[in-house]
Parts: sequence; C-alpha cells; structure tokens
Amino acid sequence: MPAESPPDLRFPLSPLRLAVLVSGGGTTLANLLREIEAGRLDAVVPLVVSSNPDAAGLGIAAGAGIPTVVVQRSAYAARAEFSRALFDRCRQADCHLAAMGGFLKQVDIPPDFSGRVMNVHPALIPSFCGRGFYGRRVHAAALDNGVKLSGCTVHFVDDEYDHGPIVLQRTVPVADDDTPETLAARVFAAECEAYPAALRLFAAGRLRIEGRRVRVSPE
Repeated sequence: MPAESPPDLRFPLSPLRLAVLVSGGGTTLANLLREIEAGRLDAVVPLVVSSNPDAAGLGIAAGAGIPTVVVQRSAYAARAEFSRALFDRCRQADCHLAAMGGFLKQVDIPPDFSGRVMNVHPALIPSFCGRGFYGRRVHAAALDNGVKLSGCTVHFVDDEYDHGPIVLQRTVPVADDDTPETLAARVFAAECEAYPAALRLFAAGRLRIEGRRVRVSPE
C-alpha cells in the first residue's frame, strides 16, 4: 500500500489483522493472544514490531510463531524516518491496525494509518500521561496525588504522547494501602478487558472519529 493511500477497509474485518508494537515485557501482547486463542477476539497477529532488541515481547511472539522485526529509534536520524520504517513493516504485513502494547517511542502517524493506531495507557487520560509517564511512574504519580479512582484508557494514537481521541476508559478504585505495584495489577486487569473490547469495536466498524471525540455506533 503506498504511504499516502487511504486504507480500503471493508468492515467488519474478520479476522482483524493486528501489528502489535512492543518495547518491553509484552504483557499486552500475551493478553491479546490469549483473547484470540479463547475465541473472544476475532483477530490474527501477523507481525510484532519492537523498538528494543532485548524486549521480552519478542520471545512471546517467537513462542507463538509470529514473525518479528526490531526497528530501533537510534538507527534513524529523525523520528520521521523511524516512523516510516515502522509503518512500512505494518503495510508489508497487510495489517488493518497497529496496536501499541507498552511501546515507548513517539511516532509520526502517516495519513494512511490515521485512525488505525491504538494504544492502551494505564491511567485515565488526560491525567498522568504524556512524555515520561509509563509503567510504575504512572501509578506512583496517581498515589502521590491522592486520587480515589484510577484506570486505563484506550485511545487512537496521534503525533503526541497519550493525546489521541479516547475510545473507551475503565475505572478501578484506589485503596488507602495501595502501592504502585498493587495498583498496577488492578489497572492491568482492567486493560486486559478494555483493549480487546476496543479492538472488537474497531473491527466491527463501529468507531467514528469526530475531532477529539470517538463516537460508538449502536450494533
């Protein structure tokens, strides 16, 4: 597919072809693969892309027989070149959507992937998000600020960190004795339900982006 061509997506997408983008442990990838195996997500993962050659997610992909590729930011002089290389791989694998799962590098979204890149963030955007807010740091900040509710956000990705239109959110309570680790576990359990739910809505053609809002059409 040429870089500037609009996608020819014919909904419903069955199966949904996902490129999963990772940088670390691959827990989100593992969850999506479990959902697919259990029949709760009508999808296939023809490609896993990592920004880190040592990411554990690469081992998860290899164990599942999924082709992998490493695209390191340091190999490219500019973010635009890095982004081009990454999305070229997604095009070559004929992916409908790129699903970020703990992917820590900022990218430029090309026109043909506008509305075709999702991310899950372990907080309720616009709180505790943006550059530097990932992993334990997110949950520590939530506790330091005394919030009573935290949760996760699935959103479309644009050219800024944790900024694109929100698809859905799930909340979890924050306990008085929570640590960043206990809160992280509760939030991740919410992510494990929220991300597949958002992907199912996308595959069904039920999501429409209107400016900063995502409208969900009825079934």
